[in-house]
Amino acid sequence: MLQLQQTCTGYPAEGVQYLQLPNESLLLYPSADAVIILNARTLALVRVLAFWEAFPGTMHTKDKISCISVDSGMKLIVAAMKTRIAAWSLSGFQQDTWRIHSTLVLPENHDITTLDNKAGLLAVGCEKEFSVYTLVLENDLPTWSKKWTASTPTPLLLNIAPSLTYIATVTNKDSTIRLYSTTSGRQTQLIPHPRRVTKMSWRRSQASSRDDLILYTITADSTLRIFLPVLDAPEYLQLHATLDLFSSLPYSVASQIESPASSVFWLDRGAVGKVIAHLLGDQHQPDEARNRRIKEIKEEGWDLFLRILGDGSIVVTAVANIDRRPPTLLQQFTLQQSQPSIFSSLPSYLYLLPNPDPNLLTLVTSAPLISMDLSPLAFFDAQSHGLRINSECSGRIAAEESEIIRFIRTPEGTGVGALRVGGGGEIWRISERGTKLVRSESWQRADFVVVLANGQQFATYTKEDGLLTLHSSPPQTLSIPNLESLFTLPSPSGYEYILGVTSDFTIIQLRATDAPSLMIQGQHRLPLSYTPRFILPVDPMAWGHTRDWTEHDVLLSVSEDGELAFWVPEVNSENGWRVSGKVRTGRTGFRKVRCSSAKKTALIVGGPDGDELTIWDSTESEFASGLEYHGEYSELILDLDWSSTPDMQSILAVGYAHRIDILCQQRMTYFDEGPGWGLCRTIDISSFTPYPISDSIWLAHGSFLIAAGPQMYLFSEPPPDGTKSPESLIEYVARQNGPLDDYHPQMLLQCLLWEKIELVKEIILNLAKSVVDNENKACQTLQHLPVERFLETDRPVKGRVAKQQYSLLFNGTTPSFESEDTGFSRPMITRLIEALELHPLPNLTPNEQAHLIVLIQATLEIDEQRRSLDANGLRYLISMKSFYIINHRALTVNSATTNGTAPKKSARRERLRYRDMIWAFHSESQDLLLNTSTAACNGKMIWSDARALGIALWLNSLEALKSQVEVIARNEYMAGDNRDPTACSLFYFALGKSKLVQGLWRQAAWHKEQAIMLKFLGNDFNNPRWRTAALKNAFALLSKQRFEYAAAFFLLGGSLKDAVNVCIKQLGDFQLAVAIARIVEQSNEGPILKEILVDSVLPTAFKLGNRWLGSWAFWLLHRRDLAVRIILTPLQDIAAAFDMRVSEIGEPHYDDPGLALLFSQLRSKTLQAAKGTSEISGRAEFNFVLQMSRVFCRMGCHVLALDIVSSWSFARPSTAIHNRRRASKSDNSSISVPTASRPLFPLEPALRRRSSIMIDMDILSLPPTRRASPDGDSLSKQHPIETVQEEGDLYARQAGLGNLMKSAKQDVKVPEFDMNAFF
Repeated sequence: MLQLQQTCTGYPAEGVQYLQLPNESLLLYPSADAVIILNARTLALVRVLAFWEAFPGTMHTKDKISCISVDSGMKLIVAAMKTRIAAWSLSGFQQDTWRIHSTLVLPENHDITTLDNKAGLLAVGCEKEFSVYTLVLENDLPTWSKKWTASTPTPLLLNIAPSLTYIATVTNKDSTIRLYSTTSGRQTQLIPHPRRVTKMSWRRSQASSRDDLILYTITADSTLRIFLPVLDAPEYLQLHATLDLFSSLPYSVASQIESPASSVFWLDRGAVGKVIAHLLGDQHQPDEARNRRIKEIKEEGWDLFLRILGDGSIVVTAVANIDRRPPTLLQQFTLQQSQPSIFSSLPSYLYLLPNPDPNLLTLVTSAPLISMDLSPLAFFDAQSHGLRINSECSGRIAAEESEIIRFIRTPEGTGVGALRVGGGGEIWRISERGTKLVRSESWQRADFVVVLANGQQFATYTKEDGLLTLHSSPPQTLSIPNLESLFTLPSPSGYEYILGVTSDFTIIQLRATDAPSLMIQGQHRLPLSYTPRFILPVDPMAWGHTRDWTEHDVLLSVSEDGELAFWVPEVNSENGWRVSGKVRTGRTGFRKVRCSSAKKTALIVGGPDGDELTIWDSTESEFASGLEYHGEYSELILDLDWSSTPDMQSILAVGYAHRIDILCQQRMTYFDEGPGWGLCRTIDISSFTPYPISDSIWLAHGSFLIAAGPQMYLFSEPPPDGTKSPESLIEYVARQNGPLDDYHPQMLLQCLLWEKIELVKEIILNLAKSVVDNENKACQTLQHLPVERFLETDRPVKGRVAKQQYSLLFNGTTPSFESEDTGFSRPMITRLIEALELHPLPNLTPNEQAHLIVLIQATLEIDEQRRSLDANGLRYLISMKSFYIINHRALTVNSATTNGTAPKKSARRERLRYRDMIWAFHSESQDLLLNTSTAACNGKMIWSDARALGIALWLNSLEALKSQVEVIARNEYMAGDNRDPTACSLFYFALGKSKLVQGLWRQAAWHKEQAIMLKFLGNDFNNPRWRTAALKNAFALLSKQRFEYAAAFFLLGGSLKDAVNVCIKQLGDFQLAVAIARIVEQSNEGPILKEILVDSVLPTAFKLGNRWLGSWAFWLLHRRDLAVRIILTPLQDIAAAFDMRVSEIGEPHYDDPGLALLFSQLRSKTLQAAKGTSEISGRAEFNFVLQMSRVFCRMGCHVLALDIVSSWSFARPSTAIHNRRRASKSDNSSISVPTASRPLFPLEPALRRRSSIMIDMDILSLPPTRRASPDGDSLSKQHPIETVQEEGDLYARQAGLGNLMKSAKQDVKVPEFDMNAFF
């Protein structure tokens, strides 16, 4: 997944401060209005401390931090901006957390020039004075109390002595160092210098018991001076040594140096001594010759000074006797001189800090900021590898301290421009596979910028003068007034096309070349009847350069009422642009719109409760509105940006104030109705910077760039390091939404549902060969089947098992275990399942792993029960087993998220989907399904199990239903320890067994109602008096909210209608109402059942948009024409055809490829169904199949999507062909006329096999099922999606139906019964 690879946070103009922590060393420096904290060795960003965190009023001002000071002892950072001071301290409770410690505000016109703080003392230099403050606690709050103020020229440097007794100052007036007493504020000494003092530092005495004053100073001529007190004046500093270029080198050598410039630095003796002591104590360093030099440094107690010459060579000077008391003459000598190596320019500052490796030191120089590893053994032995660069930063540009407004990139993402406040900015090129940004060019002022030629060229536009400038050599300009946006598109020539949109929405097409030239190629307006609200570019990130850019959608226009229109350029047309598609979103008040290369459009609409994010696909039809995702967010969404994977999977970055949510399309599953898009990664920058995100953008190689304040953060995949790399974002997206492996349970499931059983057996055999032989290395050795195999008609697998079984008839030998396992057999499946349980397949979740095992077992059972289980029974069986797996897995806790990815939720489901129940309803193996369902409930099915499995809906046999309900009643009674008769009364009363219930009450001595119920049930309920009494008791039970018991008493009182009303309204269980109505009425066509279907089931189906449930209800109502039409026809048209008023119609839910299966089964199953099929236009069926193929792709079953569009029969009736076939009886020559290999009309199989179609309607009368179409105005108001006009093939279908009716009439002409025929 994406990781932070580079930070561009501004670089130090001068020196840096450092802070030594137990585990790391930090570098700190000011940049704009923030303090930047870096790791000293890697220069990786640790934290950004913004000054406006302490003083919010300074946010978005141009004021900058003037100076900072760091106290390593108290871990305190102090920064100053004008007259304000802010201090941060490292939290003692939360690691790596910085908190605001205190603040201080000086009087007006006291702008701060320099700071120093140490052990609770704060020295503040202002114009013409400096003050000392002490840290005190007031009400447990740290505050600064002024101790004294001294008048002095404006201080440039302040340094508090380690003993806290003196403060040294350098002013802007002269080259004199002034010493002040920290206790009294009195000036104690003036130390004049011949040149301006640029640096000074107190040296801490190495003897822990002494507080000697030792001061190092460096002047502008790179001369270092050492000041020490003498014995008789311990508080007065005197010059003891001077180190200049000529003291470091012989005069003959120094005089020959071309550039006399050099830089000199002192090396921290404590840091050097600690590493040398570790090296000398290391038993693994036996080489005494190599250790001799560092041993001398330690034993002699030398102080080391490093001088870098203009040619990059290094001279190390040692000074001895600094710690001798009484002081003697200091001795200085050159320890070593090395050849030019690392330093290409003279650094101004150098720091020596501890290194995580105890054998090394970290050497940091500035500016430019470079971090190096220093090996004392090699460095002091003058070896070239003594210094090695770890990391370095680019040179500082003052303009980079301005806030970034937005990013502009090249179409392919290899170059990006950053436009900053004030109109300036710079161009960056991405390199090293997206892990590094390199600064390329910059500009001073512009309103719009486009980046060209992979970041090597750019053009700017300023509104003030209306000039578009190509920054070539020489520059090229064009005058184009009133531009409101400017962007680029890919071009095969390397220089991109430039498009500009003016204030009146005129599109100006320009082209830049490397000649150089800049020219206008055309000006057009989009042919729209309205003024658009936005005209935006379509993100070209994934176009590539292999095709002409005019083949892609280039522009997106958005209307006020939410219509999205996609536009492609037309060179030879008058308008210049052609619309390629439209989507009506029904949204208004857009705040932000972005369109991707794959024509996915993200819309942000603000509302009172937050932002609404919707994602739309450009494909719109009567089966898909285009809406793929809808989410409500309470947090304000600030930015949207698209990217695509190489296989055109879209990725959306949603930007908030301090984080980026990366969404990717989620693969649709057959069982879970999850959101179409899901969170795959969150990038939260609040842990290292307080700045809000101003813009973000995708770059090449899947890199992601974020702007926050003046800073940039580059996230990308880590470079390969030879080890197993973690899953990349593109790999994750492909796993979430890309094509599935053959063995994936969803692929196997769909193949089984579409009756490709032999294909599934082949896949399982391949998997077994791989898994059983290679254990968990299945993915490396698994042989995937070719695509052509998925497109073939199912065929038996030719294995060796059958041949071996036949051979037993002849040779009588017993086959070996190995030979038995070579084909699809139970031993082989057993071994495969054991191997899968021991070594789960990679990239499968626990749910998917469990599904895979169940599908393998189901395939084996299907193979063994092939003759007794039909296809619909198979579909129900698979769904039922998966249902129990999902519920079992939902009880386990979801595994924790890893790699910043979000886990998928797996919620427990209450029942099978109606789709799965309808498969069982149309199955002819219901006895087997009932036995399997009972076994799934451990042989004790209660009503909650029956409702979950839809037993009352799909079990067609009334006798079987009555028997099953009696079993359910017995199990309800036996459930639990109490044996409560009230739990089963409803079922037994429906079965008419009130005396049995009375017998159960006799055994319920523990129940307080036993005596009353025994007396009441002893009456004759055929008597109207006792029926009335039962009804009264039912109403009394309703008032007590004992609804199920009330329904039982309604049945006892003979009021079936009231009983089913209680089931539907109070219990919310229409399945229970259906079961009771079917049993009591002893029919599947009773009036109460029909009332339930019309008044409850159908409105529920329309409200949920559930076509499966609606089709089932119409089938029972003997409106099988509508049972077929509801699969493809808009629900409002079905409601009008059935003459029912529906208050609410839900989403169409055309996201189930099983609908195509259902349609293919029902369309010619009965005469009524054929009549309904004839009412569906060919265009509607065509769009329906395309929608199903898209759903297959969303499910990851791309080969099945190809299969459905290549094998679906779009047959059409043809009266000419029918007449020709009839004429063939007398004209044999017509037999040889070639016809289509596929049937021309889905009803033709029925014409050829008339005995197979069920006559379920009065063939003498043909009542119309289609009403007049509503007028265009009302239709457009109700339905924002354009309706597809039905074609002439509708009438041809109806003509074909007429032929079928005539043939059906002939078929049903049965001769009258004649008794004489028996004699």
